[in-house]
Amino acid sequence: MTKDEIKFFTMSVDDVIKSLDSSRNGLSTEEAQARLKEYGYNKLEEKGKKSLLSKFIDQFKNLMIIVLLIAAAVSAVAPVLAGEGKVDLVDTLIILFVVVVNAILGVVQENKAEKSLEALKSMSAPFAKVMRNGEVSHIKSEEIVPGDIVILEAGDFVPADMRLIEMASLKIEESALTGESVPVEKEDIVIKKEDASLGDRVNMAYSGSSTVYGRGVGIVTNTGMNTEVGKIATYLSESDNTLTPLQVKLEELSKILTIAISVICVLVFVFSWIAQPNINAEGILELFMRAISLAVAAIPEGLPAVITIVLAMGVQRMASRNAIIRKLSAVETLGSTEVICSDKTGTLTLNRMTVKELYYSEKAFKAEEVNNFENDGKKMAWVLTLCNDSKENTSSGKGIEYVGDPTETALVAYTAPRGYAKNDCENKYKRVKEIPFDSERKLMTTVNTIDGNVYSLTKGAPDLLVKRCSKILVNGEIRDITSQDIKKIEEANSNMAFKALRVLAASYKELDAVPEKAESNDLENNMVFVGLVGMIDPPRPEVKDAVKLCRRAGIRPVMITGDHKDTAVAIAKEIGIIDDASKAITGQELDKVKDEDYKELVKKYFVYARVSPEHKVKIVKAWKANEKTVAMTGDGVNDAPALKNADIGVGMGITGTDVSKSVSNMVLTDDNFATIVSAVEEGRKIYSNIKKAVQFLLSSNLAEVVAIFLATILGLVTKQNWNILAAVQILWINLVTDAFPALALGVEKAESDVMNKKPRKAKASFFDDGMGTNVIFQGIVIGGLTLLAYYIGEFVYKDQALGMTMAFATLSFTELIHSFNVRSLDKSLFTLGVFSNKTLVWAIFGSAILQLVVLTVPAVATLFKVEIMNSTQWIWVLGLSFSIIPIVEIQKLIYRHTHVEVIS
Repeated sequence: MTKDEIKFFTMSVDDVIKSLDSSRNGLSTEEAQARLKEYGYNKLEEKGKKSLLSKFIDQFKNLMIIVLLIAAAVSAVAPVLAGEGKVDLVDTLIILFVVVVNAILGVVQENKAEKSLEALKSMSAPFAKVMRNGEVSHIKSEEIVPGDIVILEAGDFVPADMRLIEMASLKIEESALTGESVPVEKEDIVIKKEDASLGDRVNMAYSGSSTVYGRGVGIVTNTGMNTEVGKIATYLSESDNTLTPLQVKLEELSKILTIAISVICVLVFVFSWIAQPNINAEGILELFMRAISLAVAAIPEGLPAVITIVLAMGVQRMASRNAIIRKLSAVETLGSTEVICSDKTGTLTLNRMTVKELYYSEKAFKAEEVNNFENDGKKMAWVLTLCNDSKENTSSGKGIEYVGDPTETALVAYTAPRGYAKNDCENKYKRVKEIPFDSERKLMTTVNTIDGNVYSLTKGAPDLLVKRCSKILVNGEIRDITSQDIKKIEEANSNMAFKALRVLAASYKELDAVPEKAESNDLENNMVFVGLVGMIDPPRPEVKDAVKLCRRAGIRPVMITGDHKDTAVAIAKEIGIIDDASKAITGQELDKVKDEDYKELVKKYFVYARVSPEHKVKIVKAWKANEKTVAMTGDGVNDAPALKNADIGVGMGITGTDVSKSVSNMVLTDDNFATIVSAVEEGRKIYSNIKKAVQFLLSSNLAEVVAIFLATILGLVTKQNWNILAAVQILWINLVTDAFPALALGVEKAESDVMNKKPRKAKASFFDDGMGTNVIFQGIVIGGLTLLAYYIGEFVYKDQALGMTMAFATLSFTELIHSFNVRSLDKSLFTLGVFSNKTLVWAIFGSAILQLVVLTVPAVATLFKVEIMNSTQWIWVLGLSFSIIPIVEIQKLIYRHTHVEVIS
C-alpha cells in the first residue's frame, strides 16, 4: 500500500508517527532534504500551456471553417485553371478575413478560460511553522514533506494534508473542500469507519483549509498532488472538454452542408458531362470550375461570424442580468438544460449562520418575534453576546461586520440590533476570566462584571450543559430544575434539531467575587439554565421561487453537498427540491453503489449529502449518460471537477473560490440562484434566435444553389449560357447584404411562454420543428424567383447582363424581405407586428441602401458586373421580391393547421 492510500485517520497518533518514520520533534534538516528529493515540492503540478499560435491554429479545426478555407483556395486559383492567366484574390481575401476574425474571437475567449490550477496554487500558504531539528522553523510551504510536524494557530492556512496529534479548541474552516457550512471542531480520536467522508475525519486537517480558532499540531501525511486539493487538480486536468450542444449542432450542420454541397457539385458535373459527351479536356475543366462556383455559392460564409456575434450580444445581455459568460459557445446551453446540480452552501443558502429560533421562559420564539430582550431574555442576551469571541470589524467600508466563528458571529449579529451591540457590551460588562471552548467539555465560559455583580456566563451543547444546571430561570424566578423542566428542554431541543438547526444552550451563575483562577468544576456546575438558541445557514430568500420556476420550465433541480444529510434534507424540503427524505442519499451509501448503477440511481435521488468531489463528478456524468443536459452550480474547490465535467458550470462570483470561477462557463455576479432562471430564459431565447439566423442564411444560400443549379441544367438543355450570378455578387450577398438582418434576428424578443415549455433535447437537430422543411421550401421559392428575374432580363429584354443584374437584385431584395418571415416558425408576420423588431427594420434599411449603391452608382455597378435598370425593370424586381411574404404566409397557415400542438 502506497503512502497516499493509507487511511491515517483510522490510526492512532503513535502509529501514524511510526508509519511516517518521524517523531514529535520533527525531522532533521538532512532527512527533510532527502524526502524533498523523494516526494518533490509541496505544490500542484501544471500541464504545459498551449502557445498563442497553437490556440489560434485550433480555431481552424472545424469542418465548416475547413470548407471555407478550401473555397478560398479554389477562388484564388480558379481563374488560372480556367485559362484567364492570373490569380484573383478578391474573393479569397474576403473569405479569409471572415475566418481570421472568427479565429481571433475564439482565442480571446480561450485565453480567459485556463486559470484553474493557478487559482488552486494561490490557496497554498506561502510559509508555515514546522519543527525541524527539534526547533520551530518558518519555512516555505512548498518545502514541507511527509513526516514534518506543523504548528497551526488561528488565522493560519493549512499547508498540507496532516493527521492532527495535538489540539486545543481547534476549529478549521473546510467549506471550500467539503461544503460544510460551519468550521469543523477537531477531535483527538481514532475514526473507526474507513469510508468516513472528508467532513467526518475530525482528526485530520487538509491543504487549502484555514484555522479559525484555537491551535493544533499535525504530522504531514501527504503533499503536493497527493493532497485532497491535489486530487481535485488531477480531476480538473483529466476532465473532458466536451462540446456544448451548440457546438455539436454546428458540427452536424457542417457535415450536412459538406455532404449536400459535394452531392450537388458531383451532380452538376456529371449532368453537364452527360449532356456534352464529346467534350474536350478544356471543356471538362470548365465544367469542373462551374461545379466549384456552385459550391462557393452553397457555403454560408458569414454563418460562423454571425453566430459568434449573436452569442456575443447574448453575453452582453446576460452580463446586465448578473451572469458573466466565460465561454461563448456555452451561452445557449442553459436554454437546453434539463438538470441543475447545485451545491447547497453559498448557492442555495446564504453561507451565513443565522438565528432562527429561541427557547426561554418555557416558551419557543421565532427569531423575528423577539424585538428586544426583556425579563429572562436579558440574561439570554448576556450569554449570547458576552460569552462570545467574535469581533466587530468596521474597516471594510460595509458597516459593522463580525469576524470569528460563524456560530458566534450569528449570535452577535442577532443581539446587536436588539440593544446588545458587541463592543458596547464588552466595554460596559468587562470580561475578567474565561474558560475557552474545548471538544471534551463542549462548553465555553466567561466571567464578566455586570452592574456591580460578578457572573459566569456559559454556552454549549444542550445535553451536556443541562446536566450541569441545578436551577432554572422562568419569568424572573430562579428555582430548582425538575425532571419536567428537563423534559421540556429536551423537547424544545428535539424540535429545533428536527429542523436541522444547530442548537446551543445558555446558562449563568452569580459569583461572590472574581475567582483567582477560572476552573470548570467551580464555574460550570450548579448553574442556572436560561434557554436555547437554534441556528442554521438559511436558504436565500429568492431560491424557493427560483426552484418553482425551474420545475415549471421542465428543469430538475438537484442538491449536492458535503454537509450533513439532516441539514440538506431540511433545506431541500423548505425550498421545494424534495418533499420527503427518502429522496436523499449520503456519500457513504453512494460508495456501495457500482459505477454502472449510477445511471439509474440519479433518477431516484435529488439530494446528495456528505459527498466527495469524486461523487459529484459521478453524479454529473450519470445524468449526462441519461442524455440530459446538465448544469452544475458551485462555489467551493470541491465543486471544481464537477463544474468542469458538466455541460455548463455555473460559478458564484462573490462567495465562489477562484478555482470554481476559473473552471466555470458562467459566473453569477450576485451569487443569486434566481439569476440562473434568468440565464435559462436568455439561453432559450438565444438558441431560438440562432436558429432563426441559421434558417435565414441557409434558405438564402439554398436559393443561390437552386438558381445556379437550375440555370446550369437549363443552359445545357437549351444550349445557351445561363450565367445567372457572378462570384463577387454571391459573396456580397452572403457576407454583407444578408449579414445585418441575420444579426438583427439575434435580438428578437423571447416568446412570452418560453419558460413554460420543456427544455429541448441536447441531440435535437437544428432542422427539427419544421425548420428543415422551411429552409428547403423557402430556398426553392427564392431560387425560383431569382431564376424568373434572370429569364425576364435575358429572354424578355434580350440582354444577358441585364438578366444577371435583375437576378442579383431580386435575390438580394427577396432575402432582405424574407428576414421578416423567419422571425417565427408558425406565427404570421402581421401577428408579430411588421415593425416590432426595430433593429431588424434598421438592418434591412441599411442593407437595402448598400444594395442600391451597388445597383445605381455606375462606378460601383461596374465592379459588381451589373447594369443600371430602368423603372419598369425595377417594378419587376420589387414585385418578385415582395411576393415572398404572401407565399410564406400561406405556408405558415398550412403549418398551423397541420401542427396544432405547436401553437402556444
